[in-house]
Amino acid sequence: MTKEISRYIVRVYAIILNTNNEILISDEFQMNMRMTKFPGGGMHFGEGAIDCLKREAVEEFGQEIEVLEHFYTTDFFQQTQFYADAQLISIYYRAKFIAPVKFYISDKSFNFEQEQNGAQSFRWVKLNELNPEEMIFPIDKKVVKLLRENI
Repeated sequence: MTKEISRYIVRVYAIILNTNNEILISDEFQMNMRMTKFPGGGMHFGEGAIDCLKREAVEEFGQEIEVLEHFYTTDFFQQTQFYADAQLISIYYRAKFIAPVKFYISDKSFNFEQEQNGAQSFRWVKLNELNPEEMIFPIDKKVVKLLRENI
């Protein structure tokens, strides 16, 4: 650790599988870097984890999801990649779309016009073909391994 940890950052993510055993992945350009991750985001103070995930779904997809069950919460120390003074806690829930998907799903990664902060695209990836090393964050890598163990 380069600096003493003095705060937590909590992030909540959706694990959404379709009928073809494909998982929804988000490709984003944030904080001046490319990242492949699960859809979701940061929890606000005064917000519960499920409410956070439902809010993030509307913000990212433009449509609602149903949260089905808890899948995993970080069970090891992880310093955040972007803030030296913060510990990251990530919570993952299995979820599904309430209505048919209405937003664009790409067939290639990072399918956006410009690499500018906030750019985002989505794609389905066969779960048995998803490589943990494709994910940018260590906790996501662990979750991919856990998911693949349960295929």
